[in-house]
Amino acid sequence: MRVLAAMSGGVDSAVAAARAVAAGHDVTGVHLALARNPQTYRTGARGCCTLEDSRDARRAADVIGIPFYVWDMADRFHEDVVDDFVAEYAAGRTPNPCLRCNEKIKFAAVLDRAVALGFDAVVTGHHARLGADGLLRRSVDLPKDQSYVLAVLTREQLDRSVFPLGDSTKAQVREEAARRGLAVADKPDSHDICFIADGDTRGFLARQLGEAPGDVVDTTGAVVGSHGGAYAYTVGQRRGLHLDRPAPDGRPRYVLSITPKTNTVTVGPAEALEVSRVRAERPVWTGGPRPDVPLECEVQLRAHGDVVPATVELTADGLRAELRRPVRGVAAGQAIVAYRPDPAGDVVLGSATITA
Repeated sequence: MRVLAAMSGGVDSAVAAARAVAAGHDVTGVHLALARNPQTYRTGARGCCTLEDSRDARRAADVIGIPFYVWDMADRFHEDVVDDFVAEYAAGRTPNPCLRCNEKIKFAAVLDRAVALGFDAVVTGHHARLGADGLLRRSVDLPKDQSYVLAVLTREQLDRSVFPLGDSTKAQVREEAARRGLAVADKPDSHDICFIADGDTRGFLARQLGEAPGDVVDTTGAVVGSHGGAYAYTVGQRRGLHLDRPAPDGRPRYVLSITPKTNTVTVGPAEALEVSRVRAERPVWTGGPRPDVPLECEVQLRAHGDVVPATVELTADGLRAELRRPVRGVAAGQAIVAYRPDPAGDVVLGSATITA
């Protein structure tokens, strides 16, 4: 095939591109310039999408021996990922920007342009597997598995995707990079949010949305503190609440909900975080025919979260899940991903965005 290898500048995407060449594909490398001002994005071990990453990607392409280009997608990234991130927090939800980047940038904008240019598929360094049956499965390296953030992809997008690393552990990928002479073999993984340079999400949101003082209340409605903006909180948060009144029983309190309409944050005991039912919207179903009856499966409710047995039902306006055991810290805006246990690796059935 003629394939486009998305090269972030990290070890995973470099080895994925090299494996695509070894498999006999005609490979072209591309790095996505996503920052309007690269100096404002994270650098070093906490980086992603920086000038440093662009240079690392170019050097890797030179070693592999493939053509290499940089595509400027900064405006599209800002609109579809950064602006969406801010709007979701303003609405009292907790978004996953990496999931949105996969959905809107890497497997929409990039794939659409690649197909228009005559490429057959896009290769990435995600740790996930696509079997011969076309089904998306977890990576063999479960701690590094990224099937959760890929579950938003449609059937058409998966059919034009290649994930060469799903059958390898991260340690094996690094060892292979060293054997191939790739300088990124020991480069630390990127993490956190690439477009928040100092890692201060609360400060970033305050600069975008401005100060919006309001009340922190308990489950009875009594005011127990104040905040500078409800957008700075997320369900399950314990630290940084700055409460004026301790709980009567002296126990820690957690954020239970955020209500933008009244600009209030509700706090309470840990057990009040337990959720047994989840509603979600915009379902994407790729693991087989869309079920018309409730389905027994397993669900994951946040990146790297625990897997829980559940009954999932697709409805006219979304998805409902009944959890077999309560889960704490479920936040609107995150994804619920349904899996089917399988001897060849857990199969992604579908996903949806949690609303309640």
